[in-house]
Amino acid sequence: MMQEASTKSTCKVIRSSGTYDGKQGFSYFEGISTETVGSRGVCMHLLTIPPGGRAKAHLHESHETAIYVLSGEAETWFGENLSEHLTVRAGEFLYIPAGMPHLPANLGSESCTAVIARTDPNEQESVVLLPELEKFVNLP
Repeated sequence: MMQEASTKSTCKVIRSSGTYDGKQGFSYFEGISTETVGSRGVCMHLLTIPPGGRAKAHLHESHETAIYVLSGEAETWFGENLSEHLTVRAGEFLYIPAGMPHLPANLGSESCTAVIARTDPNEQESVVLLPELEKFVNLP
């Protein structure tokens, strides 16, 4: 008889002891994902963007993203040709719909730390880089 306990999901505590480098150009603190706990519907991790840090233009195919900024602030360019812009600050949430091109950056003088949750349980599976959009945002 096969042991069901070994294949059943259970509660797990993750103590982020390492980071991984994402396709977007940031290093993320390990969190909840398929890779760490076998998640099937959500990925959640911590990101600190240093002053002057920026991601590569990208989107997440078929997956929504929710962000809560713990400290600092970040600029995000989004939409067609990254023509739209907003700033998200500590204590604020940011929602990014599935398939939305975006490029976040920290133009401030302090680090920006945020909790990021995505409906893709894999850390990097749905990331699609969009280098052709880089020319539309003039960043240092």
